[in-house]
Amino acid sequence: MGNPTPASAGLIAIYERLFGKYGPQDWWPADTAFEMMIGAILTQSTAWSNVEKAITGLKSAGALSAAQIRRMRPEELAPVIRSSGYYNAKASKLKALADWLAGYDDDIESLKDRDPAEFRRELLAVHGVGPETADSILLYALDVPVFVIDAYTRRLFSRLGIVPPRDTYDEWQRLFETNLEQQAGLFNEYHALIVRHAKEVCRSRPDCAECCLAGECRYLKRGY
Repeated sequence: MGNPTPASAGLIAIYERLFGKYGPQDWWPADTAFEMMIGAILTQSTAWSNVEKAITGLKSAGALSAAQIRRMRPEELAPVIRSSGYYNAKASKLKALADWLAGYDDDIESLKDRDPAEFRRELLAVHGVGPETADSILLYALDVPVFVIDAYTRRLFSRLGIVPPRDTYDEWQRLFETNLEQQAGLFNEYHALIVRHAKEVCRSRPDCAECCLAGECRYLKRGY
């Protein structure tokens, strides 16, 4: 990237502190690319522990494949993923994803040859796939260097005082993508570290005494 800007230097320093504290996260926690894609939908509005139970249920039912999900009726699929919450809606979303994959003969590996921008637009047209879910699939299933923005990212970096000009998904994503090397591995690890830190330390009620970023935190300096 040449000489780093203040924004890129700050983002890199935060990454290094988080990595120094937590080490590699080995994300996304899934055995296959399809399992990862399923998890990206199931994790909407719920904790990952609930997603793990739902995925276990899918495995036990022999339903962790796009073909099998297409064969199941929504009323059959919904109880299997009940633990993930909003299970009727998520059953519909999983079936929409499976139906879309049928157009590619369920060959997820072949999707890596698609133009990322075009593919992202196509993903966003699938029922139940928003920007965060689409980017999670691109990054974690297909190794496309896009930075995933979630509520944890917004919370942590707002407290650190590193924010984009406007509070929109695209502007937050641009903040990271224009100030970091375009590397899928880096984006993967950085997002995973943000999630880890936000869950364990920078919670809604933060544990500032345990924070490796306390020295840079405007939230803490303001005395909240």
